[in-house]
Amino acid sequence: WTRGIRKWHYSGFDDWFLPSKDELNLMFTNLHCNGVGNFSAAYYWSSSEVNATNAWQMDFIVGGQCYTTKNEVCCVRAIRAF
Repeated sequence: WTRGIRKWHYSGFDDWFLPSKDELNLMFTNLHCNGVGNFSAAYYWSSSEVNATNAWQMDFIVGGQCYTTKNEVCCVRAIRAF
C-alpha cells in the first residue's frame, strides 16, 4: 500500500511521502479545482489509516473522501514538504 513511496527517488530527492487525507483534500481544493497538477479523475490513496486493513482515499472526481481496504486499486500522488 505505501511501501513503494518510501523508497522512491525522483529529481534527486528521496523524501517523498504519501499525503494525509487532509493534505489530499487541500490538493483537490487548491490545485485540482483550479486546473493545476494534472490529476486523473480517479480515487487517490492517502497515508491516513482507519485500521490495519483500511485506509482513506480522496475522490478527485467530485471531491469526497471515503475509506476502503488497502488492497483496493487507487492512484497515488507522492508529495514533498517544502
